[in-house]
Amino acid sequence: MSAENTLTGAEHVVWDLSVMYQGVDDPKIDADWEEVGTLIDQFVSAYRGRITGMSGAQIAQAYRDLEAIYDLAGTAMTYAQLNFTTASTDPKWGGFLQKIQERYAQFAQKLVFFQLELNSLDDEAASQLLAAPGLGAYRYQVQTARASKPYELSEAEEKILIEKATTGVNAWERFFNQLMGAMNLDFDGEPTPMPRVLAKMTDPSRDVRRKAADAVTAGLRGRTMELTYIFNTLLAEKASDDRLRGYPSWITSRNIANKAPDAVVEALISTVTGSYDLVARHYHLKRRLLGLDELTDYDRYAPLNLASSDRSYTWEEARSICLTAFESFSPRMAMVASYFFEKQWIHAPVMAGKRGGAYASYGTKSTHPWVFVNFTGTASDVKTLAHELGHGVHMYLAGQSQTLFNMYTPLTTAEMASTFAEIIVFSDLISKETNKEVQLAMLVEKIDQNIATIYRQVSMNRFEDAIHNARRRDGELTTEQFSAYWMETQKAMFQGSVTLREDYGLWWSYIPHFLHTPGYVYAYAFGELLVLALYSLYQRQGSDFVPRYEQLLAAGDSDYPHVLLERMGVNLNDPGFWAEGVKVLEHYVEQEEALAQQLFPTP
Repeated sequence: MSAENTLTGAEHVVWDLSVMYQGVDDPKIDADWEEVGTLIDQFVSAYRGRITGMSGAQIAQAYRDLEAIYDLAGTAMTYAQLNFTTASTDPKWGGFLQKIQERYAQFAQKLVFFQLELNSLDDEAASQLLAAPGLGAYRYQVQTARASKPYELSEAEEKILIEKATTGVNAWERFFNQLMGAMNLDFDGEPTPMPRVLAKMTDPSRDVRRKAADAVTAGLRGRTMELTYIFNTLLAEKASDDRLRGYPSWITSRNIANKAPDAVVEALISTVTGSYDLVARHYHLKRRLLGLDELTDYDRYAPLNLASSDRSYTWEEARSICLTAFESFSPRMAMVASYFFEKQWIHAPVMAGKRGGAYASYGTKSTHPWVFVNFTGTASDVKTLAHELGHGVHMYLAGQSQTLFNMYTPLTTAEMASTFAEIIVFSDLISKETNKEVQLAMLVEKIDQNIATIYRQVSMNRFEDAIHNARRRDGELTTEQFSAYWMETQKAMFQGSVTLREDYGLWWSYIPHFLHTPGYVYAYAFGELLVLALYSLYQRQGSDFVPRYEQLLAAGDSDYPHVLLERMGVNLNDPGFWAEGVKVLEHYVEQEEALAQQLFPTP
């Protein structure tokens, strides 16, 4: 049987959320929110209008009081969000999420004064505060908050934006999730959840891959009106918000949140788009190895027709692969990762109503992280599990070492731990493999993943850049215009090495990052190239690298990314840094070409 029809052992691997609440009707939820209200009233009474002139120790205490509020409220929000993603079509959880979002917005309005008053300090007063010894771990919070000072509105305006978000951007994001969660695709006459169909894109059979791609396209085509409208609405929402705040471009707010200077991001994107030829080299070779006259969009992730290239994995095998690889690198990393399996911190099965994809959630300081995957037994699913466990380990170590506000890393360095975990698993597996054909299949699959994480994400950033600017310049976009921008930016990456059918033009419409976190996608490329450089350091330094890497993960968001990474010997401000990461990938492509030539000599 194929992997998607075989029981993997993940069918009953669901998380235990009882550490937070016992159910949607748990009376503790309302009791906690009542306590949140009391804490907020006390906070407002203690600090509103009094920030100016406070000592560093007093400001630090204010942050601790604020963290207690966010920890308690964040527990309810986490509970609502986790349950909704596993049952997005259940009105019980949709209604509960909306209820919590509305409550969250109400209390956030009462607290917005704090950052506004802090940022109202003039530069001299702010410098004195930052130099105050009592500020401690919250110095970085004060410092980074001031990056948003030029774009902040009045307190009344900020409150309105928070209030309207519940029936604006949050509501449209929820509708998108429900729409996609309810989308069962017609595959061979059977209604099949989209994650299962997408998993078939790695099937050894070209006919199965084509039918899977056609099923996805048919499902998206049946919802083009709704999806196009959702995209247009959220693009307009962001344009409005950016205009009100005075952001110079659509990406500015994301770069500030990521603590990534514009010049660093521009250097990253320029380096990746300037090396698209690596993508073409890989796919031209892959086409020949597959014995195809042309490689189509549904062939990109095809396994090679070599030994064991189409094997599937049980849940226990995936668990063993990840933990064994982590153990060989860092026993501490393996120990933390094992908690997710032993303590039921993972939700793994594919289920009707469950959203697609995978993610990790921090939870809160008083709880722990969570991992969400859709496990069907493919090799890609094993890598995804390693990826999300990498996030989970990062989140756990930061949560153990940092304050609540210092544990949530920006997206750029958040992707560092996840992609490093993937490369650990890959390196462990390929080092143990003696069959040259299997090695080649693994290497081709690894480069597929690198291209998806670096080049595809940057090409999607180029798509985002195009649609945000077009929506602001030209007004509402048609489905055909979205598709044209998608095909243009995708074709630029493939450089003729992959034939993109007209149907592929609709595949922009199912990607949630464009809606939930505009500008997110370049963080994947940032993290992947960073990891290639870090792994190269590990290969040179050996075991001496490991404790410093663990300290880097435990540091969370306690300092700027470039400062934390300087301790590892990485200079993010050097434009040539990104080229070094590309060189590592180029070495993989050279290995792939040499091994292919060795196994299958060609003129």
